[in-house]
Amino acid sequence: MSTCEAPSLIRRAFAESLGTGLLVAVVVGSGIMAARLSPDVGVQLLANSAATAAALPVIIVLVGPVSGAHLNPVVSLVDWLLGRRDRVGLTARDVAAYLPAQTIGGIAGTMLANAMFDLPAVSVSTHDRSSLGLWVGEVVATAGLVALVVALPRQGRAHLAPPVIGAYIGAAYWFTSSTSFANPAVTIARGFSDTFAGIAPASIPAFIAAQLVGAALGAVLVTSLHPTRRATDREPVTQNPALPISSHEPSDAPARIHTHLPTLAVRLADDRLRATGQAQGALVSDIPEVLFVCVHNAGRSQMAAALLDHHAQGKVRVRSAGSAPADTINPAVIQVMEELGLDLTKEFPKPLTTEAVQAADVVITMGCGDACPIFPGKRYLDWALDDPAGKPVDQVRPIRDEIDKRVTELLAELVPAH
Repeated sequence: MSTCEAPSLIRRAFAESLGTGLLVAVVVGSGIMAARLSPDVGVQLLANSAATAAALPVIIVLVGPVSGAHLNPVVSLVDWLLGRRDRVGLTARDVAAYLPAQTIGGIAGTMLANAMFDLPAVSVSTHDRSSLGLWVGEVVATAGLVALVVALPRQGRAHLAPPVIGAYIGAAYWFTSSTSFANPAVTIARGFSDTFAGIAPASIPAFIAAQLVGAALGAVLVTSLHPTRRATDREPVTQNPALPISSHEPSDAPARIHTHLPTLAVRLADDRLRATGQAQGALVSDIPEVLFVCVHNAGRSQMAAALLDHHAQGKVRVRSAGSAPADTINPAVIQVMEELGLDLTKEFPKPLTTEAVQAADVVITMGCGDACPIFPGKRYLDWALDDPAGKPVDQVRPIRDEIDKRVTELLAELVPAH
């Protein structure tokens, strides 16, 4: 199976439900175990926080490549709200699926934790958590969490999210009076366990209100400190020593190109260096970045990239790649693009790389599998298009025209005043 199509919304919502359920099972289960092992509240909190801080990065790594590992309604809401300007991040449809999935998963996690310790699957908590200090603690905990989640991708450090977020939540258990719920789905779920980690239903609305205030505060704070930074040609790219820029095969899945190897290797290496610089925040620009991906990067994605680049006239940065790059671009594709005055003879199939996905704002796949890496703050689309491979020119033209129509619609979204 090829490896580039974004997972379906159903699969992403399931991943969110599973991840949130596992998180709640850890929080509630470790709280029950701690209370059984020691009567000392300090020891109980230490055990509860340590288990959560250790398990959260594991859960993020498990479901992150599928859904982005939000595991939290306020994180999903902020991702949607901040992405409206640049048409990236979650869509309203995504949020409508994520939020109930997270909440249902959280409740299931509580029931699982209760069952593991021979408690009733549902036992409404009597642990009152109502005071101004606790609400302020939730505002602080949630603001810090949202700030981290948004700031890391903007700094090109999304890969640090699992350990950093785990460490923050573990610490927030101790420096906030509320022990850092910072998550409406988890808060609701903890109302179904009358144990150390529980919260009385009457206390839940105020906690969620505080979390929403904290999320808004965190979003404002981080967007003030870390405005979106994108690549520009005006700034140099420093070499990444881990990137093999001198090889004729500069990736693990190189295009099998048999002519002009030195020139093409340099072009591909330069493109990868630039993408790496963007992903790491070393290059800055305000224009959106679009990545088109198909299996061989010999037809659909090449046409889409050329058409968007032509129509955008520099207002959008465009890349294309393939999960299994071909030897050369399809001759029929070259011919139908020449009919529009677009020359693809100097282009070549390129491999899909992680840095190219990280650098993009919008990733568009075209029938090429279901394992494209998912990163926070990206917009993922899949265009169902016929593959021009093996088709004559008269059958490739309608594919080209359909791509042109979709590209024009996309450009109108990305650059409304173009």
